Amino acid sequence: MTHKLHPVSVLQAAEDSPTLARLAELARDSGERLKAVESLIPPTLRSCIKPGPIDGGDWCLLVEGNAAAAKLRQVLPALQTKLNSLGWQVSGIRIKVQARTR
Repeated sequence: MTHKLHPVSVLQAAEDSPTLARLAELARDSGERLKAVESLIPPTLRSCIKPGPIDGGDWCLLVEGNAAAAKLRQVLPALQTKLNSLGWQVSGIRIKVQARTR
């Protein structure tokens, strides 16, 4: 007995698997959060920041370099306040420093 395998897109695979669907949903939500607070982030830092994982009420931002992370920490309270005012229940924002890519 032979089975024909049909190629599927990553999006279709994610939608067909509850686990992958949840991960895709969290990734979308994380990106939407970053877009919602982008105006509060200094323009020079925006290219150094990527949306990271969401774990319950905690959200993580991936930041290139310690200097950018230090500057971003100064605006975290404003980011959290804005997200909560927009309906996201954010109890904390973590920063994970990434190695700089060249």
